[in-house]
Amino acid sequence: MDSTRRGMDPAKIFTLLFIASEETFFAFLIVAYIYLHTFPVAAGDPTAKSALDPVKTGFFSLFLFSSSLTFWLAERAQRKGDLVGLRLWLVVTIIFGAVFLVGQGNEYWHLYQQHVTMGRDVFGTSFFTLTGLHGLHVFLGLTAISVLLSLTGHRSLWKDHSTALECVGLYWHFVDLVWVLLFSIIYLG
Repeated sequence: MDSTRRGMDPAKIFTLLFIASEETFFAFLIVAYIYLHTFPVAAGDPTAKSALDPVKTGFFSLFLFSSSLTFWLAERAQRKGDLVGLRLWLVVTIIFGAVFLVGQGNEYWHLYQQHVTMGRDVFGTSFFTLTGLHGLHVFLGLTAISVLLSLTGHRSLWKDHSTALECVGLYWHFVDLVWVLLFSIIYLG
């Protein structure tokens, strides 16, 4: 029996439940970040305003935000049966996500040179926890997209993996949405 007749695909249900658990996890971390940053900081301790460069991070963020569009274009190509388009947009998505991670690594290196570390103070701890966990999610998403890309090399295998593309797409769009919130709260807030 076709899964559309039975209701939602179990893989999509699992993916949505996983995303819901991750939303809860990030929500608690964001609330903790906001709460901890309502207290005055000791003189000389770094703050988001003094230590971060929202313009530079905003530039790298554009790549991550654009990767949601390129993933959507990959999904669209897959629905049209355009295997070349699917591969192209998956590769572009991977490149854009990787550029974002390079930007994050660059920012971490710059902060380290300023002696802003995870163990220094509340700002360092909360900043690196939030952005580091998000970066891990980006890396895991890029790994999943790379696996999907490798499956496109086997036309007979690919027919059975359209649900996988949809599930990874849900995850990837979630990762982008989380960054919209984190960027707004940490860099612009």
